[in-house]
Amino acid sequence: MCKEAIDISDIQIAPVPPQNGLVGFASFLIDNRFYIGNVAIFTSPSTLGGFRLVYPTKMGTSCFRPLYRQVGEAIQKKVIARYLELMKELFEDEEDLDVRLSRNDK
Repeated sequence: MCKEAIDISDIQIAPVPPQNGLVGFASFLIDNRFYIGNVAIFTSPSTLGGFRLVYPTKMGTSCFRPLYRQVGEAIQKKVIARYLELMKELFEDEEDLDVRLSRNDK
């Protein structure tokens, strides 16, 4: 179990047109020492908060993933909060934001 606090900063979000639940990509720093990029943001009605993060892989092998549930939850909480903040800035009308988040283009 991870007992140390983790600092997640410099969160950058690159929104994409929604497709099959994918709504964007995130990058961020952990403890100002590790850059993590290409983390996919998906809508997920079955999860608390309605989103999930998918970490990058290369040739079927994880490039990065949290080892502890608490770390994964902390990352997800901050990344999704930043994503929603950005969406509110881009879509000032909440109805437009609701439509974007609920779209599922094929």
